[in-house]
Amino acid sequence: MTDRISALISTFGVLVGVMLLVLAVREYRSGASVFWLVFGAMVFLSASYALVRDMRRLRTGPTD
Repeated sequence: MTDRISALISTFGVLVGVMLLVLAVREYRSGASVFWLVFGAMVFLSASYALVRDMRRLRTGPTD
């Protein structure tokens, strides 16, 4: 059950990461610093990594 909750939280994290990346691209195009783009990409990639890790853990089943 805990693995499912973790995967669900990671899914929401990826959604937030995508929204932040879209915001960062918009800000960069309107003249903001490139650090917005780098920060948005880092958040998205780390959230994606967490989701992949949780899905692999969920797929293997319980380790008890």
